[in-house]
Amino acid sequence: MRASLLQIDVDLNETVAERRVRAAALVRAQAGADLVVLPELWPVGAFASDTFATEAEPLDGPTADAMSAAAREAGVWLHAGSIVERDPDGPLYNTSLVFDPEGGLRHTYRKIHRFGFDQGEAALMAPGEEIVTVALPDTVLGLATCYDLRFPEQFRLLVDAGAQVLVIPAGWPARRLEHWRLLARARAVESQTYVLACGTAGTHAGVELAGHSMVVDPWGDVLAEAGTGEEVLTVDLDPALVTKTRLDFPVLRDRRLG
Repeated sequence: MRASLLQIDVDLNETVAERRVRAAALVRAQAGADLVVLPELWPVGAFASDTFATEAEPLDGPTADAMSAAAREAGVWLHAGSIVERDPDGPLYNTSLVFDPEGGLRHTYRKIHRFGFDQGEAALMAPGEEIVTVALPDTVLGLATCYDLRFPEQFRLLVDAGAQVLVIPAGWPARRLEHWRLLARARAVESQTYVLACGTAGTHAGVELAGHSMVVDPWGDVLAEAGTGEEVLTVDLDPALVTKTRLDFPVLRDRRLG
């Protein structure tokens, strides 16, 4: 299974409409991949919270339309990162969108753990409540977003739900880059899964972003890691390695708690 992670440089001097067009072109350029992944809140910038309300959109809004068309034209499964979703009843959510190769919106995931300690995202957005997995032809994706990475109990639930590949779009700050690297590998090792951790580059509202998107295998080995600028990581994954790892080293069988 070929996966491509699109580490987009979110320049807030570029309009959201311009960035949609550019992101869609990057997705279309990945024709031949099986799965393409975009980062968290790439349309608006993960730390540009003063724009969340004005740029919020429904699940059938312009970003979803652009990503649906790009997935269809490329013939790929597309995890389109996340958008600021405006629910018809009023709340805002940090919501991931997953499209099939025909462009259908197959799954959404509302971020459970909001970052900000009662400010920014944590003050402006409602929390998601549901664990979400996505069945692809050759594997099962488990969905999480950025700050979720710090909460291992969520990933235990994803493993219990059948996840074999954890997809984690993010807008992770550069000053905590080593936490990003450590936690991505830890989630892979403890879950015996692949981890596809796709971050943004650039600076959002004065916060420098880490970049360093990563693909980690079920043993915790880093198969590929980006730098700090805009970059595409393409890696071939072997879904059978997850099953083999769990059979050869059956640590998950020995769980006693949870």
